[in-house]
Amino acid sequence: MTPRRILRRLSVAGVALVLLTPMTSAVAQPKAGIAWGSCGSDPKLKPFQCATVEVPTDYDNPHGPTTTIALTRLPASDPAHKIGTLFTNPGGPGGSGVDFVQQLGQAAYTPDVRAKFDILGFDPRGVGKSDPATCYPTAAEEAAALAGMPAFPVTPKEERQFVVTSAKIAASCRTTSPDRLKHYSTANVARDMDLLRQAVGDEKLTYIGYSYGTYLGATYAKLFPKNVRALVLDGTLSPEWYSGSNGDSDPVGVRLKQGEGAADTYGQFLAECTKAGSNCVLNKLGDPKTVVENTLERLKTHPVDIPLPDGSSVKVTYAVAVAVMFTSLYDPAGYPDLAQLLAQLATSNRAKAAVAAPKALVEWNRRKEDYATSIGTVLQPCVEARQSGRPLAYPAYADAADRRAPHFGRYRAWVGLQCEFMGLRDNDAFRGPWQNKVQQPVLVFGTRHDPATPYEATRPYADLYPDARMVTVEGYGHTTLGKSTCADAMITDYLTRLKAPADGSSCAQDRKPFDPLPTGKKALTPLPQ
Repeated sequence: MTPRRILRRLSVAGVALVLLTPMTSAVAQPKAGIAWGSCGSDPKLKPFQCATVEVPTDYDNPHGPTTTIALTRLPASDPAHKIGTLFTNPGGPGGSGVDFVQQLGQAAYTPDVRAKFDILGFDPRGVGKSDPATCYPTAAEEAAALAGMPAFPVTPKEERQFVVTSAKIAASCRTTSPDRLKHYSTANVARDMDLLRQAVGDEKLTYIGYSYGTYLGATYAKLFPKNVRALVLDGTLSPEWYSGSNGDSDPVGVRLKQGEGAADTYGQFLAECTKAGSNCVLNKLGDPKTVVENTLERLKTHPVDIPLPDGSSVKVTYAVAVAVMFTSLYDPAGYPDLAQLLAQLATSNRAKAAVAAPKALVEWNRRKEDYATSIGTVLQPCVEARQSGRPLAYPAYADAADRRAPHFGRYRAWVGLQCEFMGLRDNDAFRGPWQNKVQQPVLVFGTRHDPATPYEATRPYADLYPDARMVTVEGYGHTTLGKSTCADAMITDYLTRLKAPADGSSCAQDRKPFDPLPTGKKALTPLPQ
């Protein structure tokens, strides 16, 4: 509820993945190991190794049909002192663990962690290169089906069409990837991860999960509590909210409270902009809140075309602006660029802006067009989470959410509408209760102003574990990636020495949102929910 936020998704097309030995050995004898090989001819991929393994499609039939899992690893830099393998999940659902490790594995972790662990990323079943669950046979057909569909509907006419289009998408998903979707649950991803743990030869799992990856972590902890060495859980997704196991029958997009989280972080963005003076361009136009609110209102009736570097353009409607704002709030390093975009929209007096798109808009548009993270890969809630059963009531849900959290509540309320029409469930999904029996200390991070996994979920999430050490990151954005040297040090001590901080600890972020970004600094954030 899934970097590059912005996780920069570099193209890894053409990567040659090496098939594990015979299928049955991957299932029945995972300790036989993985046949690691080259990731292809791209020089950037030379430090990494790649492979594929086969795992049971249905764990009720462990020697039956299989599904392919693609994985990559960055070998430990000091193999003589290697502790084991650090498994990762970048979020989503639908985030590519292969891309995450190949793009950020060398920068996301300290030299001590890099020395003592192979860093492993895998595309969860149904995602990326792991037999993806697609809703259309080709990217072109998907693009045609989505043509004209807004980021979220605003007018009653748009709402009606959005419901109709979502129902058609669900029907196409059911016919294009029914077998993959029926076995797509997080519980099966956790079972896959336990097989991979055995395949790399680790007695117990060492894992770091971001955002949705914390839901995967909670699921693994419930299913395999005795197999845990260390869990780092960063940007916690409440299992009760996501699954609906708390009895909440609101749509999943409402239950997750992302609207409220984003509205809070948006308020912090405006406050920090005001304090930043000339470092935030919006201050040149007046009070930032007034400028942005007036701009958003104007975009409802007067969208602006902004040219892109490739010669095309993006029509920035109110819905597009809110969607771009939501993703840009993931990393405070991107706040100056978001301010630039909003200032550009505020001063555009013509239907077509005269200057090129800021990076925030370019990145959003590029992700939107990425078929590797197409509709099907983000439909995990459809097969494992409780649905409202009231698809025609979504406009009312959105109105109520907008009153609680202007702009962002309406946007996030529509998430998961396709699930209402899907009609597929994974009978092997785990839906609670979520208290687990993991005896080892686990490390749980919550950022005070997080737009995607609200801070209020952090303590309840930590309380699911017998010994969780919750750390509050005083700052902004989604997860600690690339934001806090203090958090990095805690993670390093915990992973390498199993030394966990005291419960209730806190960390500061390294820089304020509108401070100049140091030369060469990259945003290291997992895939958006």
